[in-house]
Amino acid sequence: MNNKVGCLIRTIRHLHVCGSKLGPSFRTAMRTYTLGISRHKSAIQSVNLRRFLLNVPPHWLESSLRLLSHGVPVYSKGDATVKEQNVAVSLLDEHMQSSSSALDPLEEDRSVVEENLIVKSERSQSQQFFDDLQKCTSPCDVLDLVSKSAISEKHCSNCFTTMWALTKKLSEDQKRYEKQLMVEHPAFIQLCQRLMQESRSMWCDDLVYSLHAVVKLGISQNTRLVQTLLRVSQERLNECDDRCLSVVSTTLATMEKSRNVDALQAGLQLLVEQRIPKISNIFMLQSMMKCIGKDAPLSLKRKFESRVLKELDHLTPLNAQHMFSALAAMNHCSMLILDACSNKIIESIHGTPFWQLIHVLRSCSILRYRNVVLYSAIANYVTSAIYMWDTKQIVLFLSAFEGLRFRPVELMDILAEKVTSHPESLNLKDILSILRVYSLLNHVPKCQNQEFLESLNSALNKYLTRISNVDLLKAVYSFCVLKYLPQPALSQLLQGDNLNELLKSDGLNKEQNEMMLHCVNMCLELDSPPSFTKPATVFIKKPSSPLVSDLPEVQEALLKLLGDERMVQQNIQLPHGYNIDFEIKMDADRKKVLPVTEVDDPADVPNVQRVAVLCAPPSAFCFGTRHPRGKLAMKMRHLKALGYHVILVHYQEFKKLKKEEAIECLKGEIYSANAFPFSDVNLQDNI
Repeated sequence: MNNKVGCLIRTIRHLHVCGSKLGPSFRTAMRTYTLGISRHKSAIQSVNLRRFLLNVPPHWLESSLRLLSHGVPVYSKGDATVKEQNVAVSLLDEHMQSSSSALDPLEEDRSVVEENLIVKSERSQSQQFFDDLQKCTSPCDVLDLVSKSAISEKHCSNCFTTMWALTKKLSEDQKRYEKQLMVEHPAFIQLCQRLMQESRSMWCDDLVYSLHAVVKLGISQNTRLVQTLLRVSQERLNECDDRCLSVVSTTLATMEKSRNVDALQAGLQLLVEQRIPKISNIFMLQSMMKCIGKDAPLSLKRKFESRVLKELDHLTPLNAQHMFSALAAMNHCSMLILDACSNKIIESIHGTPFWQLIHVLRSCSILRYRNVVLYSAIANYVTSAIYMWDTKQIVLFLSAFEGLRFRPVELMDILAEKVTSHPESLNLKDILSILRVYSLLNHVPKCQNQEFLESLNSALNKYLTRISNVDLLKAVYSFCVLKYLPQPALSQLLQGDNLNELLKSDGLNKEQNEMMLHCVNMCLELDSPPSFTKPATVFIKKPSSPLVSDLPEVQEALLKLLGDERMVQQNIQLPHGYNIDFEIKMDADRKKVLPVTEVDDPADVPNVQRVAVLCAPPSAFCFGTRHPRGKLAMKMRHLKALGYHVILVHYQEFKKLKKEEAIECLKGEIYSANAFPFSDVNLQDNI
């Protein structure tokens, strides 16, 4: 008998999957029937189910039972055998026969009336519960409501999701306080136990949202509650629709690896892979792509790619925007898909919402997708509709562009004007973001250079009393890259206690802090005007060991041009910590190259011009231009201060030249009196 009941329950569970096909009356009947089993109500409550099954068309019932055999839940304990299916069918037949023979018309009418009254009463109670739940303002309010109400499985799920919704927008301190009160509440254990009991019978969407809420509330992953929900989710994974699968995937992404987590993740990937060929809706396809995540096997990612390629002709601009996010979620770059999506976005970019554009740019950064036409189109649209965006939105746009190494000149000039006019409107986060973007992209407005930097400095000074030492170092470093020395911020940074705190950091943070402090020190030595008062304490870092760079194409071209290897030195390490790829010494007119042995100490030889050849990778330039980024521009500026004439070589482009072209290129740079002398180069212009 226990086997029969178990088989019936599994059959009813799988009939849930067909609820959308069988209509709303089936779902109502199933809820009533399940309620009757779990709470041992009168057999009258099952009238709707029995009446419904009496009128089910044969092919519906057959398809439902076939689902039992073909759609066994992933990682369930056993497969449904033919014998079990026959038992289930016979058990349903017994129910239908007994219902049709046991009730006469008069009794049936009375049963229907009683049942309708019960259903209306339960609906009224449920509605009242949900109304009260919406009035709750804290997790403890929810638990107070639970302690004085008779809750169902639906109520149980909604209680957890409501508690999560009430806490997720709080500050970290408030979250800790509210969660502590929640755990100590007497009804919390009761609610957790109820959720475990109801997990196998509740609807699939309630199950996955409950798991998501429980994990987000910070309940330990090792608790029986979380492990039970994970196990039941494994067993019922086949019942999940695309939206539920997306919730499961989002939940797993925040969880630590464990046996049940790995099993559910593997089952999720298998199920998604099975559903790929059946997906005809492009939004459903994108939802599935987001489900599998970046850890999915490459073979599965390529199946998605092939499926999307078949839908490119039906792609809309909105689909194209979401496709960037879907591919970024998988961390899978398909140039054909991205190019097609870019064209769709460019064609209808006007009116695109703010966050969609931000997501597109961030996805490009994740996927390392470089498309100067797309970037320019977005930058031009943002600039043309500048009245639509506030300062914070413009800063977010520029931060996204900086992540792509793209420099939108006009947009950056507009923001600089806003900052210069209203520096008081900036908060500390805005100031730090603006300094970071402008220094990394090496951009200073041509007409308002000094005014812009002074406005940022005055805005920063208001926060010096409460800024952290790390943020202070980042701000001063950015100012120094832009060749501006903020006196108050520097004085505060270089105080002994602040320096000691920065240098006591561990690991990568310490290395980064040391690098920035070293650059600040170099700027104080080489950029400060005579009138500038240097702080008393200055951090000095020992020069690093020479970097050995392998640049065979440039070395070969120089040797053929100069004719003798004594005319050029490679990998020169300067006392200030800078490394020069190639150094050449020439006469004052730069018409004759001198052997290195003749001018070992250029300081003792008058009228000697030192030439530094720097070979930079593409990452040292703003994307799509020859404009050097912040650190490279600062290095060039400091080499000039040390007496060098700097020749900058875009190494990737240089390698594409033929040997004769490469030699002519270097010849013009080295010997010509007008070969872009560094004194005439504005580092903020394209070079």
